[in-house]
Amino acid sequence: MEINKYALFADVADTKNFTKTGERMGYTQPGVSHILKGMEAEFGFPLFIRTKQGVIPTTNAETILPLVRQLLSINEQLEQTISSLNGLTTGRLTIASFASIARNWLPEIIHAFQQEYPGIDIALMEGGTDDIVQWVENNQADFGLLSKRNIGCLDWIPLYEDPLLAVVPEDYDTMGREAFPISEMAGKSFIISAEGVDYDVHEALEIADITPDTKFSSKDDHVILSMVSSHLGVSILPKLVIGHTQEAIKTLPLEPSVTRELGIALRNAESITPAAQKFIECIQKILPEMI
Repeated sequence: MEINKYALFADVADTKNFTKTGERMGYTQPGVSHILKGMEAEFGFPLFIRTKQGVIPTTNAETILPLVRQLLSINEQLEQTISSLNGLTTGRLTIASFASIARNWLPEIIHAFQQEYPGIDIALMEGGTDDIVQWVENNQADFGLLSKRNIGCLDWIPLYEDPLLAVVPEDYDTMGREAFPISEMAGKSFIISAEGVDYDVHEALEIADITPDTKFSSKDDHVILSMVSSHLGVSILPKLVIGHTQEAIKTLPLEPSVTRELGIALRNAESITPAAQKFIECIQKILPEMI
């Protein structure tokens, strides 16, 4: 029960809703309130404030939340290590990922992993670079699958070099060229990924000393593709993001070539849970066969 109450506290901080946390963790809403009131009496300060949008952690609760997440992470590592000594039959794994990686890589990898470890529950969190780095740093995710740029002090395992491509409307006149000079982006109506979600395109333009006429910015890559197909501008996106889109666009390699390094970011590669270690090994085994 002791560790469960901390898990409940951390989950309410995520959901901002007693009822939703109760449904996720098998408690009634009064049961959640009762446990949190007991924690407040034990700690000597309130944990949550009610608002019209739900509940939010108090300042004191925000102060202890990282320590609680660390406690939960260490407890999970302990339980999985014990499980590993007995064959790694149970456990929980939380993966933070770019949507493009979750869409193109993870289904096949998760399927293979669960064939070998059916007792490991897997949760996915999708977001941009800033989101994923924060989730990994705060022990909300075991590791992140993202681009290396702007990961701070996290440990890094490289996986794949993903080329950035010029994205233009389907009827754009490329004059028969097989590559798109990045210098040609200068002054063009441009649709860009929101900073914080993606840093690779922003840095590619900065390194090339290119200042496009940025008309729109979006956190959603599919919105960017749709805007390009509707002749609202041109863009640069990673190949993995574009995938097999049905939008009316064409893509060309950039000239000079630009790539982003995709990989795995961890708080500490030496102290990950056994389930995380096995999943990373699964990625390293299967991914080369997929790309």
